[in-house]
Amino acid sequence: MIIFETLLVILAAAVLLLAIARWLKLPYPVLLALAGAAVAIAPVDVGLHLDPELALALFIAPVLLDAAYDTSLRDLRRHWAPVASLVLIAVGLTTVAVALVVHALVPSIPWAAAIAIGAIVAPPDAVAATAVLRDIRLPHRISVILEGEALLNDASALLIYRLAVAAVLPGGGIGAEAIAPAFLLSLFGSVIAGLTLAWATGQVTRRMTDAPSSIIVQFVSTYGVWVLAEGAGLSPILTMVTYAMTLARSTPAYLPARLRIPSYSVWETAVLVLNVLAFVVIGLELGPLIAAARPGELGRWAVVGTAVLATVIGVRLLWTVAGALWAQWRIRRGGAAAPGDGPLPSWRTGLIIGWAGTRGLVTVATALALPQGFPERGMLLFAAFTVTLGTLLIQGLTLRPLVLALRVPDDATVEREVREARAATIEAALAALTDETGEEAEALRGELQAERQITSAADDGEGWPIFPAAALRAKALVARRDRLLAMRSDGVIGDEAFHRLEEELDLSELAVTTRS
Repeated sequence: MIIFETLLVILAAAVLLLAIARWLKLPYPVLLALAGAAVAIAPVDVGLHLDPELALALFIAPVLLDAAYDTSLRDLRRHWAPVASLVLIAVGLTTVAVALVVHALVPSIPWAAAIAIGAIVAPPDAVAATAVLRDIRLPHRISVILEGEALLNDASALLIYRLAVAAVLPGGGIGAEAIAPAFLLSLFGSVIAGLTLAWATGQVTRRMTDAPSSIIVQFVSTYGVWVLAEGAGLSPILTMVTYAMTLARSTPAYLPARLRIPSYSVWETAVLVLNVLAFVVIGLELGPLIAAARPGELGRWAVVGTAVLATVIGVRLLWTVAGALWAQWRIRRGGAAAPGDGPLPSWRTGLIIGWAGTRGLVTVATALALPQGFPERGMLLFAAFTVTLGTLLIQGLTLRPLVLALRVPDDATVEREVREARAATIEAALAALTDETGEEAEALRGELQAERQITSAADDGEGWPIFPAAALRAKALVARRDRLLAMRSDGVIGDEAFHRLEEELDLSELAVTTRS
């Protein structure tokens, strides 16, 4: 009962923190990290502790799936070089640099354990950066790089992490002769498994007709893919990335809007709840460790955590700025093609990408997954949380002013593509109505033609193409809703008729608010 009541308090506090974050215009992970720190130093222990074996599956699987829906394969192919440099080289350099720093400060720690903490703090989390930059128009190229990195760097860092943890555990020594075959099997087997499981899931979900069943299947299949991959000796991370990206490309073709809209809302809520639980749980894990620390041990942990934080920020900044300057030099010398969207790479774009490297849920969840009895587990948990809290406070709170101060010229890539796609879909709709007659067909054709005219007249400076008569539609919807409520209140219609009309008005309102 105590745990149940604690969960209720946690969720209620999360709602309050979200309201405060919106009011102060702060990324909500910043307040979650501060709440986790408060829990860690509070003299309470409610007995809510997470099994380390459950941490990765519980937190990482849905986050990877959610991130896949925001990742464009086309844009990844266009900007594969900077994304690959962050996913592979930046993660690798950060892991090695952190391992060297930790081992220099704590010589007794095994190298594999030092590499494990390096892999834990290496992957940035795009949630905080996205929350900060939501109202700022970044060049499309920078957004694509950050989104692609957010998905793929988790996979590269977690692969290093799992190898390092396996090397530390009893009987887990890994020889060079075993790494290559195991990695190749994991790579190809995981990709094949992800594609196969995505196809199987699609065969089930395309036959779903009600939203609750569809959403339940989505969650069951997401966690099921992770469990099956782990049980088969494959990489659950690679399997989940392949599975998620395949589903993201295939489901829009057959999932109807009445199932997709509630699905998005549920997933957004689920990811938020997982963020809340992760920060609270790590606070609960750190609390007893801090209380039981020997004299002087907390000071040593603080030194290690601060050093790791500085290393993480410094390595990423050096790599992104140097990489941007190198790309700029190559473009100017004619050794590389200029990007088709956004400004040329420069120290400004490199600085923005580097400063957007806040850590979040992935770092916290991976730290929680460290097995009990792992060498210096308390220190590593403390260091991981220090990096998460530090990057959220230092970078998360200053990223927006930095972007505004640098005045990086934005572009209208997405707006232009939206306008082109809208014009093409309008032409397709008009073609489909060519042979239709009657007043309804004429009315619909008139609306489509008006939308085509407004879309074609819009330019890049106007932002998103205007949805025809958006303000008038909103005013009409308010009047219709007020009248509908009055009719139910007066007993003219019953609740069944009311809810049917209410659903229609809700969908119309959603169309107006999202397109205007």
